[in-house]
This record gives sequence, structure tokens and C-alpha cells, in this order.
Amino acid sequence: MKNIKINDQNINIKDDYISLTDMAKYKDPDLTGVIIANWISTRYAIQFMGIWEQLYNPNFNVIEFNNIKSDAGTYGFIISSSKWIKLTNAIGIKSSTGRYGGGTFAHKDIAFEFATWLSPEFKLYLIQEFQRLKKEESETKNLDWNVKRALTKINYKIHTNSIKENIIVPNKISVKDSNVIYANEADILNMALFGITAKDWKINNKNLDGNMRDYADVTQLICLSNLEVLNSEFIKSRLSQRERLIKLNEIAISQMTLLVNNNSIKKLH
Repeated sequence: MKNIKINDQNINIKDDYISLTDMAKYKDPDLTGVIIANWISTRYAIQFMGIWEQLYNPNFNVIEFNNIKSDAGTYGFIISSSKWIKLTNAIGIKSSTGRYGGGTFAHKDIAFEFATWLSPEFKLYLIQEFQRLKKEESETKNLDWNVKRALTKINYKIHTNSIKENIIVPNKISVKDSNVIYANEADILNMALFGITAKDWKINNKNLDGNMRDYADVTQLICLSNLEVLNSEFIKSRLSQRERLIKLNEIAISQMTLLVNNNSIKKLH
């Protein structure tokens, strides 16, 4: 559920369906159902919705539609959205129940037509806001794709590029540390990458909220993600905690060496 804002009024949308109930509040917030029913009952609205349904709905009941269309415009004729849906198997309009987000929704094509009936000015505002929202949604998807693409390239280089020697990030753990058996599996990863346990980090950083991972940079988080997968495989291979700690630390050094100077990573900061 999302919403667009027009003149301080929130209008909910679900996918490409826009709330007619919220739009009707533009005319009268206490008579939204009556307003929608009055519009649906007009001959032009019925013809418009009928054409839309025949284009996009293979299960549309054309016989019932023709019966409704013949009665439309006659004295006393009125039809509710729920009755229209029930008689014709319409999909262009949907009814949703619930305290929050409930009401009558219509596909954007139909909703924009309803907006014209309410007010041409309102329709223009609605179309502009809807397009803005869709643009932001598209840009977000593109950003997610670019990030995933960059991470894919980075992981490929980790497994294929040779590692330059004499650049050590993080530091190699000592023999003493490697002999320590950590009850917490997370601390094996913490020691391998950060060189410190979560408890010791907290003691040394009492003024900071959260944990050390909350303050890790992008390169460390990428490396940590890789170490988690590898640690899982090492556990399946029955390696001891000491063996896993040593191996993970060596891998962390190799991966961080590559990541710290990677241009793709810098773009993600």
C-alpha cells in the first residue's frame, strides 16, 4: 500500500489501483459511497468501464453489461460498485474492506476517468502525482539492480583475482587467539574480520549504541557476508572452531585486500 498526496489529501494506491473512496473525499468526505455510485450509474461511466473490461478481462459478462447499459440513464437507475462487480465479473474496480486501506479501488485508467468527472483540475494533479510516484519507484528498482550488479562483479573478482602481498587488512590473529574456543559462533566471524569479540568491543566503546557491525563500512559488510557463507560450509565439513577461525581470518585478509581499493565498492559508499 502506498499513497499520493494532493492538496494535503492522501490517496491510497495498490499496484495500479487507486482509491476512488479517497478521491471522492475531495467532493464530500461524508458521502463517498453515494458519489461513487452516482458516477458509476452514469451512462458514459458504464460504457467506459465496459470497454475497458472487454479489453482486459476475458471473463467479463458482456450479456449482463449490455443489460446494465440499456438501463443506464433511465429515470431512477443507480448501481453500486459491488453490484457492478458481482453482475459483470468486473476486475477494473475492486472493493476492499478494513479500517485502514478499505474502500473502492479502480484501475488507474478508470480512476483517472472518475477524476475527470470530479474535476479536470483534480485529474491533472492526480496524473502528475501518480507519474512522480512511479518514477521514484522505477529509480529505486534501478538503484537496487545497480547495487546487486556491483556486488556480483566484486564477488567475482574476490574469487578470481590474485591478491597483492604485503597489504594486511585486517591483522592476522595471534596463536593465542586461535587457541581460544568461542561459544558464540558470531564471535568467530568477529575475530576473523575485526580482531575482537563483541563483548570486548562493547567494553571499549561504552559510549556507542549498537554493536561493531553497526559501525562497519561497506567493504567489511561484504566480506562479513562472504565469511558467513564460508563458515557454514566449514561447519558442514566438520572443521573445529580453531581451524575455522584460522581459515576465516586468512580469507578475510585476502578479501579485504582486494575490496579496499575496488572502485565499484567506492561508488556504494
